[in-house]
Amino acid sequence: MKVTTILGSPRERGNTATVLGLFEALMVQQGHEVDRIHIVDYRVNGCLGCQACQRASQELACSQQDDAMGIFRRMIASDAVIYATPLYTYGFTAQMKALIDREYCLVTGSGPEYRSLLKGKRSALLVTCGGGIEENADLIQTVFDREGQYQEWNIVGMYVVPLCTTPDELGRGALDTARQMADDLTRGWQRTPASVP
Repeated sequence: MKVTTILGSPRERGNTATVLGLFEALMVQQGHEVDRIHIVDYRVNGCLGCQACQRASQELACSQQDDAMGIFRRMIASDAVIYATPLYTYGFTAQMKALIDREYCLVTGSGPEYRSLLKGKRSALLVTCGGGIEENADLIQTVFDREGQYQEWNIVGMYVVPLCTTPDELGRGALDTARQMADDLTRGWQRTPASVP
């Protein structure tokens, strides 16, 4: 399985990066390929709402010349996409939100002509937060679920690591979450000719 992970944290070695790293290590140990995208290393502008992507004859198009299209091509070429973000004001970081807004170009048409370039792709959300889950990390899960319905993903799970302080103090819960993610993502996975590199 080829897995693209998208780290939305501004911090390269923070809580989210640590838990995501545990998950990635487990996937590699199982023989899967991991492609990490640390979103702050790329220039992804906010969506302009210009509708150029919906009018284009190409499969993937945008009026902006930044790094978003390259990221989307990597996601399309993967079997699964993991979104990992710390919780900022009950939602995604600004860097991750800009990318998600730009995912509008991955869906075209309406009614019987509706088409998502990520249809059926396995996907999961990993969130770390300083507080608890209830009345804190509930809204981000709702947004992710709705985006998944729009993009026609196969969401395998949404995972929240609450009460985070520093990466050194994450404790056993971080590894347990990483293991659960890996188990859920690979459950029922069968290598098909289309997924063999």
